[in-house]
Amino acid sequence: MTRIEVFKQILETDPANSNVLFGLAKEYEKAGEDEELIAVLDRYLAAADDEGNAYGMLASAYERTGRHEKAREVYERGIAVAMSHGHPSMAEEYRGAIAELPVAN
Repeated sequence: MTRIEVFKQILETDPANSNVLFGLAKEYEKAGEDEELIAVLDRYLAAADDEGNAYGMLASAYERTGRHEKAREVYERGIAVAMSHGHPSMAEEYRGAIAELPVAN
């Protein structure tokens, strides 16, 4: 049984477990499964008080799938969350990522 399968099995009995959702997201990230990663992180962020890391993961997944405007929106939310949790270096990292995004026509 893969780690992804284990996390999914745990979520069947405890669907609101934010730690398991984040763990599953990390496994999808490692596997390069961006669409699954996006779905799980959306679910995670709706349920958890994330300090900013998940926003960077989510924005990067949107970048890899060519959805740059969505990535920009997620980075902006991540900046606000990171700052509210006292993580200015993370917020600065996200500002840099935004600056590197292609400009929409």
